[in-house]
Amino acid sequence: MTAPRAIRSTRLGDLAGMMLAGAILTTATLSGCAATPASGADTQPEAPAAEATGTPAEELRLGYFANVTHAPALVGLEEGLIEDALGDTELSTQVFNAGPAAIEALSAGAIDATYIGPNPAINTFVASAGQSARIVAGAASGGAALVVQPGIDGADDLAGTNLATPQLGNTQDVALRTWLAEEGYETSTTGGGDVTISPTENAQTLTLFQAGDLDGAWLPEPWVSRLVVDAGAEVLVDEADLWEDGEFPTTVLLVRADFLAEHPETVRALVAGHVASVDWLDENPDAAADVINARLTADAGKGLSDAVIDRALEHVEFTFDPHADTFAQLLEDGVAAGTAKAGDIDGLFDLSALNAVLEAAGDDPVSAAGLGTE
Repeated sequence: MTAPRAIRSTRLGDLAGMMLAGAILTTATLSGCAATPASGADTQPEAPAAEATGTPAEELRLGYFANVTHAPALVGLEEGLIEDALGDTELSTQVFNAGPAAIEALSAGAIDATYIGPNPAINTFVASAGQSARIVAGAASGGAALVVQPGIDGADDLAGTNLATPQLGNTQDVALRTWLAEEGYETSTTGGGDVTISPTENAQTLTLFQAGDLDGAWLPEPWVSRLVVDAGAEVLVDEADLWEDGEFPTTVLLVRADFLAEHPETVRALVAGHVASVDWLDENPDAAADVINARLTADAGKGLSDAVIDRALEHVEFTFDPHADTFAQLLEDGVAAGTAKAGDIDGLFDLSALNAVLEAAGDDPVSAAGLGTE
């Protein structure tokens, strides 16, 4: 497993002691005004904020995906790290296939927080004029690629092909459309174009690829490795090769803005459990596959083969850093791909809980790249 970034995470016991001492999250001020158009910086509301007068939530409803790129959630749940950090707050969970579905649940108030890809997080923030949600931590970098049928050896071989992504507008969907455009191909969000992109549930993508009904797919782990190991796919593009130093956000932790405002200490506890989960992944590389597989089995009824999970973990980096400096480019890519609206993302991040946890442990803070509270 790739080592995490140079931010030393803290032990859950240290974090619990810190929270019992009464540390309370303070963030920027939540605007109570109605949503305004997100097309101009003058109308963009300030980053929401939570006063220190909030009360612990009775329940926190957390979303995540049964993906290796969501391993901090999988480990945090399987090892009880998130539940322990939340204390008396009841934890309930919901598993999603892709980001847009999780955003629907978040927007409807059906969940309070979710592990999710960056593009759906951007989309909900822009669509709500900054009122909907805040990214409170990073979770994973890397672990996404375009895999294809043998015989497709380069971009020139993709004309007329049918490629899959997990869902229209999700992070891998935007990445594929952006890369194809750079290679001179036209695509459409309604089907057609030089290359057809078919948003497809990941498990069905594997079945269709094995049957020869798909020419390839841009996917997150472990589905890249599932297609490579179980279906003979070949990697045409590793997304890490497209970003400076190979670093780009695959998964972040997103919280509803009103939940953050009402229950800042609960959000801080969630972040503390998340930190403990990333720490666990760092310190237990030999046990990671078994713990992740145990949670995948509980959620999906079946775990991954040793070959698949070992390969997947080699391509994912678990990190608190959301790589905020990439988000302007991610928004630009989504707009160009036709899956996002232009808007201001100033205020998208509230890393104050994360940085409070890290500061208490003597660790360096994480940057919001000027796009929110640190």
